Amino acid sequence: MKFNFRIPLMAATAVIAIAPLGAHAVDSVSAAFATGNSTKMARAGMQWKWDSKWWQSNGTHITGYWDVTFAYWRLERYQNMNRNKHIADVGFTPVFRWQSDKFTGWYGEAGIGAHLLSEVYDNAGRRLSTVFQFGDHIGIGYVFGNGTDLGLLYQHFSNGSIKKPNNGVNFTMVRFTYPF
Repeated sequence: MKFNFRIPLMAATAVIAIAPLGAHAVDSVSAAFATGNSTKMARAGMQWKWDSKWWQSNGTHITGYWDVTFAYWRLERYQNMNRNKHIADVGFTPVFRWQSDKFTGWYGEAGIGAHLLSEVYDNAGRRLSTVFQFGDHIGIGYVFGNGTDLGLLYQHFSNGSIKKPNNGVNFTMVRFTYPF
């Protein structure tokens, strides 16, 4: 079995990318599990909240956070055959969130970020022709009184038609976030 140097290189790139954020303490960590297009995903993340609040009205406002993630994808129909393939994903996403001024209860969020895959995705008849992908998501969730957060997200990956083919990959995701 050949060692894939891309995965440790991607992890090192993620550490270097978030180093400037190190001056600000991590606000939360997350674990997410997703499925879609014959692909399973497990993802870990770190979040840094923004200090800004916009459009405060009726006890709600819009704010956001930086989301840095590292994911492991298990492709179950690699090259449209009954073979598995594993790829890694490093992502950086600014996320906007509409929520209560009390920071508890229901919320809605949306984000568009940049992702780097360890290899080109080719699974179940869907192909992404570049390792660079945009990852956009929309989601809803609930923040409990102790600050833990349970969310349901729909995420789409695409290279924005930088290069063809660009079928896109869609995931339904459950995410648990633990605050510090």
